Amino acid sequence: MKICAFGLPALPRGKHNLKDPRLDAADRLVEAKKKTYAQADVVGDDELVEADAVLTTPDGFLELTFRDLDFIETRLGRGPADDEKAALLALKARLEADQTVHTAGLTPPQVAALAIHSFATRRPVVVATPEEWTAPDALLLRAFREAGYISFLTVGGKENRAWPIPAGLTAWEAAGTIHTDIQKGFIRAEIIAYADFIAAGGETQAKRAGKQRLELKSYVMQDYDLVNFRFNK
Repeated sequence: MKICAFGLPALPRGKHNLKDPRLDAADRLVEAKKKTYAQADVVGDDELVEADAVLTTPDGFLELTFRDLDFIETRLGRGPADDEKAALLALKARLEADQTVHTAGLTPPQVAALAIHSFATRRPVVVATPEEWTAPDALLLRAFREAGYISFLTVGGKENRAWPIPAGLTAWEAAGTIHTDIQKGFIRAEIIAYADFIAAGGETQAKRAGKQRLELKSYVMQDYDLVNFRFNK
């Protein structure tokens, strides 16, 4: 996923590890050759439209909302259809109340009326204070989560790894993020909730405690589920 560092030239562009301490804890419990964090691609202002979330300063937040308000004023001046006009006016009021397009709570018809427009704040906007920049890893994790992403874990053998996925994906869809062959041959997912995994002291101990569940394709993945996919090769 992409995080736009808007007005933040000091944050290096490119791939960043999302250093979630939960993976560190899992890595201490299960032996593997390496540990692999989920990653985010940090991009600059020029890729704002393609980003899944925006990380910015208070001044940057104001600039983004002003961009959207300026666009709304321009669009209203061009005599839009009644449904679009009503949606634009509703959005204008919310932006003036320091909300964003993402948090505006527009109704489905209003969202549909504005779908053709690419607003600057249509994605989650995470505003960081100067103090928070002393912990950029935590900020990137926050942006990742507020963009609606979670991770699931696979452990043991070659690597202990966190796999990023949009929240709401099924086990069958999550399997495809590892390899399309796993998705095509999906049989079931063996799931251990992260809290149960930690409380038991490891994967083997959690299985002995009866904490492993067998789930089918339609199971909705939960954040930091420990999973082993069974599939036909």
